[in-house]
Amino acid sequence: MWKYPKIFDVLVIGAGHAGCEAAHAAARMGASTLLLTMNLDTIAKMSCNPSIGGTAKGHIVREIDALGGLMGKIADRRSIQFRMLNASKGPAVRSPRSQADRALYALEMKHRLEQMEHLEIQQGTSQTLVVANGKIQGVETLEGILYRSRTVILSAGTFMRGLLHIGATQFSGGRGGDKAAAGLSPCLESLGFQLGRLKTGTPPRINRRGIDFSKCEIQPGDEGVRFSFDAPEERMEQVPCYITYTTPATHRIIQQNLHRSPLYGTKGIQSVGPRYCPSIEDKIVRFADKERHQIFLEPEGLMTEEFYVNGISSSLPFDVQLDLIHTCIGLEKAEVMRAAYAIEYDYVKSEQLYPSLETKRVEGLFLAGQVNGTTGYEEAAGQGLMAGINAALKCSHKEPFILRRSTSYIGVMIDDLIRFDLHEPYRMFTSRAEHRLLLRQDNADLRLRPFAYELGLLSKKQYDHVIYKQKTIDQEIERLKKIFKTIEGKNTSLAQFLSRPDASYTSAKEIFVEIEDFGEEINTQIELFLKYSGYIERQQKEVKKLEHLDHVRVPKEFNYASIASLRTEAKQKFIRYTPENLGQASRISGITPADISILLIELQKR
Repeated sequence: MWKYPKIFDVLVIGAGHAGCEAAHAAARMGASTLLLTMNLDTIAKMSCNPSIGGTAKGHIVREIDALGGLMGKIADRRSIQFRMLNASKGPAVRSPRSQADRALYALEMKHRLEQMEHLEIQQGTSQTLVVANGKIQGVETLEGILYRSRTVILSAGTFMRGLLHIGATQFSGGRGGDKAAAGLSPCLESLGFQLGRLKTGTPPRINRRGIDFSKCEIQPGDEGVRFSFDAPEERMEQVPCYITYTTPATHRIIQQNLHRSPLYGTKGIQSVGPRYCPSIEDKIVRFADKERHQIFLEPEGLMTEEFYVNGISSSLPFDVQLDLIHTCIGLEKAEVMRAAYAIEYDYVKSEQLYPSLETKRVEGLFLAGQVNGTTGYEEAAGQGLMAGINAALKCSHKEPFILRRSTSYIGVMIDDLIRFDLHEPYRMFTSRAEHRLLLRQDNADLRLRPFAYELGLLSKKQYDHVIYKQKTIDQEIERLKKIFKTIEGKNTSLAQFLSRPDASYTSAKEIFVEIEDFGEEINTQIELFLKYSGYIERQQKEVKKLEHLDHVRVPKEFNYASIASLRTEAKQKFIRYTPENLGQASRISGITPADISILLIELQKR
């Protein structure tokens, strides 16, 4: 085994969305970084739907951007449609989403990473993690090279012992057209890690020329939607998506062929997939009373005729896929270019992680992305960013950077991962965040950019802008509280007027000359704060009540078994999850307030 001459600070295995953000963050912070991928041509490949954002996922993308990440900026440049989901609902659940040009998104990410200082990118297949005395030393590759590094971030996606299913056909692969990573799972098991098995899938792709768009509903994009808080990126040509539906004939074909689906066959898929994104087979079985199911036809780029058939994820045989596609409205003559498939893969049970995403078993080894049991590009990228930050901090002998649940969706996600037993792939929803009015997508920069600047992930110019923005918002709110007008016979401050449900900043500044125009971003923040100030203040008080628990540290080797008054279940869960503080301990499933009180008393004694 030949030793590569350079010893890196951070080595990232896998160049999917987690690996790209991890490598970028570590290198941006000055750590010498190596990004190692099986294929340089599949960096940031969008193996499923080429979309970025969506409900709650759009919040994560804006947080990634606020923390200096790349995903939002590249999506702004390389997307062909933007929409604001839940625009008619409250601000807490509004989420930006874009349909990216699949090929150009990946090329843009690769090019930006190639230009990064402190970052090298190499092609190689990781086989074995090298560990000595409980610490990571590097990785050995199939090509016979030992890469040495002070820390390693494993972001292997769905590649670990990946097994693809199309009907009764099974074959090894990380996703359609790619090899699986065969050596990493046995290596992790030999190191004592507990692995599980999950499933995901993807729909077929069809050629544009076979679609009868006259039978479909057009779905145009929205103007003014973007992810990045920095200067707007130049946009590509914007194109529509389309909506169509299955028919009773579609359902009959699926019902007649359920026995041929590996989901329902005797020797098929054994693992669990995401219930919120079911296959078309699952939909027909679980919602048997529905006459039709919605399908979104989404273009994969400007220089391809390929369309993504969103809503027909499947693992049925190819002949059945052809038949069922041809029964959908407007798809009677569709040409299927890629078959749908399901994929089973290994993941590492995430209670084996610290909140920094460093593993408890091997010092210096971090995990990020679908290897932790999550699903989705955005969830993976958020973890990759945090793993990259914390690996770089570890190399500098600094404390890890931990985002609390009250500061970000990324913090909610990681806290959920380390305290839940995952029985299905984890996906972010706005309902998972108990303080979601504080964690809106529109204020991610105000929440997180000061942290990013301290970490070295933002320029002084970017930081100065967010400080100016916050100062302007605060000063204008106080000023509006002091300006009174006679409105409907009552002496009313302009702040009170803007807090009305039917008042908007845009209309108010046309009525009252005292209301200044600071641009849409700042205007929106002023309006939302005044409209929801009561709710915001209430959530801030709740956060403060709970915050003190996160500051009460629990020693790593704390002897829970010695606490006589603690319930057996609580002892077992504390020993299993090894919480770092009382806040984490209190959020473990099955732990009661009484358990936390007993633990607090014991900590005070010792």
